[in-house]
Amino acid sequence: MKKLILSITALSLFMTSCVSDDPTYNNDQDKSYDVPSETLFTNAEKELTDQLVTPSVNLSILRYASQYWAATQYNTEARFNITTRRIGDGHWNALYRSTLGNLQTSKEVILTETGDAAVQKNKIALIEILQVYTFQVLVDTYGDVPYTDALKVKEVILPKYEDDAAIYPKLITRLDAAIAQLDTSADSFGSADFIYGGDVAKWKLFANTLKLKIGLNLADADAALSKSTVESAYNAGVILNNTQNATFDYPGAAPMYNPIFANLVASNRNDFVASETIVNAMNALEDPRRAIYFNAMPDGSYKGGLNGPTNVYQNFSAIGDKLKAADFPGLLAEATESNFYLAEAAARGYAVGNTAEYYYNRAITASFENWGIASEAAAYLAKPEVAYATASGTTYKEKIGKQAWIAFFNRPFESWNSYRRLDFPALVAPANAVAAAEGEIPKRYTYPINEQTVNNANWAAASTAIGGNKLKVHVFWDKF
Repeated sequence: MKKLILSITALSLFMTSCVSDDPTYNNDQDKSYDVPSETLFTNAEKELTDQLVTPSVNLSILRYASQYWAATQYNTEARFNITTRRIGDGHWNALYRSTLGNLQTSKEVILTETGDAAVQKNKIALIEILQVYTFQVLVDTYGDVPYTDALKVKEVILPKYEDDAAIYPKLITRLDAAIAQLDTSADSFGSADFIYGGDVAKWKLFANTLKLKIGLNLADADAALSKSTVESAYNAGVILNNTQNATFDYPGAAPMYNPIFANLVASNRNDFVASETIVNAMNALEDPRRAIYFNAMPDGSYKGGLNGPTNVYQNFSAIGDKLKAADFPGLLAEATESNFYLAEAAARGYAVGNTAEYYYNRAITASFENWGIASEAAAYLAKPEVAYATASGTTYKEKIGKQAWIAFFNRPFESWNSYRRLDFPALVAPANAVAAAEGEIPKRYTYPINEQTVNNANWAAASTAIGGNKLKVHVFWDKF
C-alpha cells in the first residue's frame, strides 16, 4: 500500500501546474533545448567510430572473434560470453540511441533552420549516409532489426523488427537518393565534420564505397542485385587511395581520444595481448606489419597468446604502441577495404575495371602505406606465399580472405564481415568457448536482454523468424 500511495503522490505532483512569473519555470532544466545540429552530428560520428574501434569487453567481442587479441585477466568474453556484460545491449544502444538518435535529432534541427538551401540539403544527405551505414552494421550484427519504426520514438513505443533481407534493398535505395542530393559545390557541416571537414566530394566517394560494401555483401544472397549495385558504385567513384579514407581524427584530449587509448593507457590496464592466430600467420609470412601491430618480445620475436584461456601479460606480445596513441584515428572506410572489395568483385565476374589480382595488390599496398611502411609493400607482394597467382588457396575467397584478415587488424567489424562472407581464414573457436557458441565463432550477436524484457512480442517474433536467437545463426547474406 505504501508504494501505491507514493506512486499516486508522485503522479499528482507531476500533473499539478506550477505558478511563477518566470516564463522558463516549467522548463526541464536538465534538458538541452537548443543543441546545434553540428554538435549532434559530431557526437554521432564519434559514437559510431568509438563503437567500431573500441576494445572494451563491455561493448564488443570482435577482436576476440577475429582472433586478433587474446585475454589476460578476464577471459569470459574471449570465450564468447556476451550476456554477462550485456554486450548485445551495449552495441545496440551505441548504434540506435547514441548514433542514430543523434543523427535523427540533428536532421530535425536542420529542418527548422533557415540558411543556404544547398548546404541544408548536403547536411541532410550526410546524415542519411551515416544512418544507412549504421543500419547496415545493425543488420550485419543481429539479422532482423527494427528499421522503419526504429526512429519514430514519439509514435512507436515498441518497434517491430523487419526481415534483414528486406532492409538491405531499402538501404541501397536510400543511399542512392542521398548521393543524388549531394552538391559538391556547396558546403555541409564544415569543421563539425571530424571525418572529412565538410568536403562533400569525399562524402560522395564514401557513400559509393558504402554502396560497394552493401552490394558485395549481397553476392551470395541476391547475385543480380549485388552485381548491379557494385558496378553502379564503382562507376560512380569509390575510395581508391588513402587520401580519400573516411577517417575520424581524434584530437587526443579527453573525452575525444581513441577508445584503445582510453581502455589500455588511460585506464592503465594490461587486459590484452596479441592472439597466437594472427601472430603465427604473420610470422610465417615475415609480415613487416608485425612491428606495428604488436610490441616485440625482448628477443625481438613476436609471440601470441592462446584464444580462450587467460594469458600472462609479460609472456606475450602486447598491442603495438602506435594503436594506443590518444590521437590514433578511427576508420569508417579506407582504400585497403574498397580495393579488397573490388578484388572480390572482379573474381566474381563483375565489371569493375580491372582484375582481382590488380585490386588485391592495390589493397595490400594501401595497407602498407596507411601503416607508414609503403617501401616494404613490393617485397611482401613478391613473396610466393603472398603473390596472388601463387598464394595458398584454391579459390579467390581463401587468397583474398587471408590477406584482408591481416589488413583489417584494427577494423574488427569489417574483418568479421569478411570472415563470414568469404569463410576464410578458417578460424576455430576456443575449446573452452561457452556452450551458447555451440563450438563456433559467433556469426551474430544475440538480441539485447532489454529487448526481450521490454519489447518481448516483437523480440520473440524476430527470434523465431531468423531461426532462433543464437550466436551461430547466420544473417541473411551469410549463406555458407
